[in-house]
Amino acid sequence: MPPLPPPPPPDAGAEPGPYHALFFDEAGENLQRLEQLLLALDLDAPDDEALHAVFRCVHSVKGGAAAFGLGDVAELAHRMETLLDRLRRHELRPDAALVDSLLHATDALQAQLLAHQSGSAPPPDGAALLARLQALGAAVPADVPADAPPQRRLRLTLGPLPDAGVLADVLALFTDIPELGRIEADPGGAAAAGLHHYLLHTHSSDAELRDVLSFHLSAAQLRLEPAAVPHAPAPLPSAEAATLRVPLDKVDRLLNVVGELVITRSMLAQRCAALPADAQRALAAELAELERHTRQLQEAVMSVRMIPMSAVFNRFPRLLRELGRQLGKQIELVTVGAATELDKGLVERITDPLTHLLRNSADHGIEPPAERSAQGKAPTGTITLTASHQGGSIVIEVRDDGRGLSRERLLRKARERGLAAPDTLRDDEVWALILAPGFSTAEQVTEVSGRGVGLDVVQRNISELGGSVEIESQPGRGMALRVRLPLTLAIMDGMTVRVADEIYVLPLAAVVESLCADAAAVHGLGGAARVLRHRDALLPVLDLARVFDVPRVAAAQGSILVVVEAQGLCAALQVDELLGQQPVVVKNLEANYTRVDNLAGATLLGDGRVALILDVAALVRHARA
Repeated sequence: MPPLPPPPPPDAGAEPGPYHALFFDEAGENLQRLEQLLLALDLDAPDDEALHAVFRCVHSVKGGAAAFGLGDVAELAHRMETLLDRLRRHELRPDAALVDSLLHATDALQAQLLAHQSGSAPPPDGAALLARLQALGAAVPADVPADAPPQRRLRLTLGPLPDAGVLADVLALFTDIPELGRIEADPGGAAAAGLHHYLLHTHSSDAELRDVLSFHLSAAQLRLEPAAVPHAPAPLPSAEAATLRVPLDKVDRLLNVVGELVITRSMLAQRCAALPADAQRALAAELAELERHTRQLQEAVMSVRMIPMSAVFNRFPRLLRELGRQLGKQIELVTVGAATELDKGLVERITDPLTHLLRNSADHGIEPPAERSAQGKAPTGTITLTASHQGGSIVIEVRDDGRGLSRERLLRKARERGLAAPDTLRDDEVWALILAPGFSTAEQVTEVSGRGVGLDVVQRNISELGGSVEIESQPGRGMALRVRLPLTLAIMDGMTVRVADEIYVLPLAAVVESLCADAAAVHGLGGAARVLRHRDALLPVLDLARVFDVPRVAAAQGSILVVVEAQGLCAALQVDELLGQQPVVVKNLEANYTRVDNLAGATLLGDGRVALILDVAALVRHARA
């Protein structure tokens, strides 16, 4: 490959334009794809298409960097491209050390691009990395003599042949004489009667090949010609129109406008309800049509913000590969539900908590190979990362088949730290001790763990997102940490209820059913505590008037119990009236006021009043306490 020409110097006085942002976005995607391809590369039998795809990723970054005058990025990408070109021509064989060097080079490219994008100081000189890549690119395979000619890629056309036996004899030559090279069918060969097309990777000259093949073929039945190395396919004419890059703040502004439209529709519906019956009938069809179109617009805009969980999951194979090497463990990552979609705002904020959970499983959960073998387990431990929709929530689970949690050890560590840890604690309460601030079961501090920082951060971050963390464990068989999050923080379907003179909103996805309190089997337990006998279960009853200290003029008559569910647990909330169902725009209460217990946010009703959105998970925990 010819040396890279020096890129033109950037215009120091020019402001970055929209194409700069587009280049950085595309370069980031190419490097992310490059890392995935390198991690998935089969070192024993590398796939040609995979090698070409790796080359195309680096080639795209190099071309863009050279166009924008990013000389350091272009030079490093060029060294990688030279090495990858030899790999895809089968002049080199990939091994773990070579893949590691390419991964380190990928990290260096990301650091260089970030420095250029942010205008910060460039990373330290990568001369050692450049020299390493150059040395790898100049290496000679052990099975190829140092003075052997370079491998070539030829198109071999055979025929017309008298019978199939001749073709079989010719192909057998490449099996009997491996030095001739590797032959494969050529799918791009021109269709013609009696002709057979193949691609040949060989170090042999044309004369040597003709001499060997002349035992079965005449000169007229054999044609050799150079085969072009495949490059990235040309984009289709409609490729530019297939996707459109839009800044996230524009989508957010559009979502805010849709939210205001939802509120305006609610206002119109409420005004219509106050009109005479004839006027209501005249407007009913138009209002129903407006509601239908508003909901379609709402769903369309919200879907723009939804991205697959693969955007997060794809970051973790590299993490576990390096953690396994660092800890001396064999770890396999299995992902399930990577296509499950989540709001982009949540995706960005869930990455760090999931990283903590995976590191915890790798360090504390998965045992070393010798220990696993002694227990009758496979030497390689498995961590399964799963995402799925359950009702109005997304559930993300990190499960390992490691040693699990030790009840005795957790209780001992908790008492050493001065935490209340009686032997009467249930298993789930003991497991929850690992979420306490500063809690750690590590016997010594390492680069991976032992500082008491990790799962308490996960608990805090998930709580700020309106979610929860659940833990399951079986000693000797592994543990699972399950994160529940709301699907979106923007617009949701809600049930409005009245408590005295106040209006509250329950997330509709959390509502199981409602029933009349007078006819329900409600029993007192002494004091204000009450339970509802419901479907062979006892559910705690929580009076929202007491929770929020809402004064009633008189004792509640004809109260209603709303059965709600959160995190697999149920409770009955006592309200005075069910007002109806409607989509509501969730406004962040903490950002605009302060965090309030048992509340998830606020919304604006059709009559202009503010209604508080209830945190069902917190209320259920309150009721069951």
